[in-house]
Amino acid sequence: MADSDHTMSLSAVTRRKVLAGTAIAIAITKGGAFDRKTLETAQMVDPAVSAWQKWRAAHDHTEYLCRQQQLLERKLVKTVGFPCSKIQLRDGRYVTLRSLEALRDALNVGKEDLSVRTKAEAELAAHQARWDATDREIGYSETLRAECEAASRADHLVGMLFALPATSLAGVAAKLDAVLTQGQASKDDNEFPWPQIRSALQDVVRIGQQREPNSVSAPKGPKGPPDR
Repeated sequence: MADSDHTMSLSAVTRRKVLAGTAIAIAITKGGAFDRKTLETAQMVDPAVSAWQKWRAAHDHTEYLCRQQQLLERKLVKTVGFPCSKIQLRDGRYVTLRSLEALRDALNVGKEDLSVRTKAEAELAAHQARWDATDREIGYSETLRAECEAASRADHLVGMLFALPATSLAGVAAKLDAVLTQGQASKDDNEFPWPQIRSALQDVVRIGQQREPNSVSAPKGPKGPPDR
């Protein structure tokens, strides 16, 4: 995490920066600067803060990989298209099938269907081969596997976070942030209990700010994936 270049009021920062400001409340000097050495000491005092930082890094990395694989999938769909084959049924209708199982379910095993099925299977196999070749070239499946592994790690780390008892306001704020991040559909989700949890997080922030009245210079969140 890098130090922020700007000092902001709590009402002006984003939810993540609000949390970050709370989490480092005891690591703020009178001038409002971020004291990394003091933060490291705080992490040792409250293991929940350290666990939250590890989970947050894993969560952000998972989101990064998710965005990457979605971009690659769109590229695959645009350049190759999902593997499929279009066939005409006995009643004259045309259907598009995307797997051999769907193809064989759609056609009876009769002489009149054999040539149609053979042709459709060949078309589907050729389309799948083009998809696989482009997939290997751009790394879509590899990125998807990496995303799944990162998500599994993040799930493990958030479980560890909630297994630890918080010993400070920073630890409580960390757990509330994890709940919000994992549970709500958006940062402005108005369904119960998300507004109530956001309110509780704001209370924690306010109490932390009262204990340290100086302005908070919150550290910026990671801008890219962590080193793997």
